[in-house]
Amino acid sequence: MPIPRRPAVFLDRDGTIIEEVYYLACPSQVRLLPGAAEAIRDLNHAGFMVIVVTNQAGVARGYFPESRVAEVHSYLAARLADAGAKVDAFYYCPHHERDGIGGYRIACDCRKPRPGMLLRAAREHQLDLAESWMIGDKPSDVSAGSAAGCRSILVRTGYGASSAGLMDRFQPGFVGIAANLAAAVELGPLSRRYQLAG
Repeated sequence: MPIPRRPAVFLDRDGTIIEEVYYLACPSQVRLLPGAAEAIRDLNHAGFMVIVVTNQAGVARGYFPESRVAEVHSYLAARLADAGAKVDAFYYCPHHERDGIGGYRIACDCRKPRPGMLLRAAREHQLDLAESWMIGDKPSDVSAGSAAGCRSILVRTGYGASSAGLMDRFQPGFVGIAANLAAAVELGPLSRRYQLAG
């Protein structure tokens, strides 16, 4: 019998869950955005897998070692756990095809707006992408969700306030723009409209 596929909510990290910091390089810089932990906890309780997908070009550019990403994610997971919230998996892209140095300078399939991180997570966690969501603060987040076959929402936190006007609002699966993660969760994954639509 095939394993039932689960829905997920893919979340960008910087500017969506935590405050945007220019090339965040260490755990001490992590600051949860208001309402973010509670929104993730609500998704947990609703049965969604919560998966972070983040571009980390600071690694590619040599600003900090790749090991630092794991340290930041471990710290973030602990802060979320303090609030009763859980991220089921973290995925990141350490590449940049133009500005990367050494082995990080490649044209990968994982750097958003490409959907590689979402597709990999779907394979590894048996996810139903058609019933999943992508939420982030940049058009590249929405594009990655669209390319993976998810519904997507742009938040106005982080870069969202300045990039909302750049949105291609006709991308497949694009639902709308929300003030922050908590509002996006209510607009999309936890909306009765989409639960009924299946």
